[in-house]
Amino acid sequence: MNSTRHEITPEQLEVYAWDYIQECIDNKREQPTASGKVVLITDRHLPTVAYFLKIWLPMKGLPTLCRSTYYNWLNSDNKAVLDTIKNIEGMFTALATDIVANEGKGIFYAKNKLGMHDRIQVEEREFQPLQIVTDFTKPLIDDK
Repeated sequence: MNSTRHEITPEQLEVYAWDYIQECIDNKREQPTASGKVVLITDRHLPTVAYFLKIWLPMKGLPTLCRSTYYNWLNSDNKAVLDTIKNIEGMFTALATDIVANEGKGIFYAKNKLGMHDRIQVEEREFQPLQIVTDFTKPLIDDK
């Protein structure tokens, strides 16, 4: 069997990344209602580099790219390549962050991959003691 290797450019990868993101946004799932009817509801997916490279591209019959090449491009000295890969990373992170923030999905993904944390905001204030000044020479109640 003679296999032909298909090369993919960073620019092509960015176009495919936009297509993948659109699928993540448009994803719907079936949800049964109380009446027994099944409806389609929006169920956005968190985009991930691993799924995009290892599963999504091959499922679409598109040229693939191994993760090591992807991460080599991410550390590239070529500014155009580096900017394209950083743009893809930024798109995936932006969509994932929006899904976590607005839908509460992917909490562990957010903590592990996006660096988000559960935090309680503690506000520290320095309070000045209340100073009560009483003039005992004046009556407290006016008897007029």
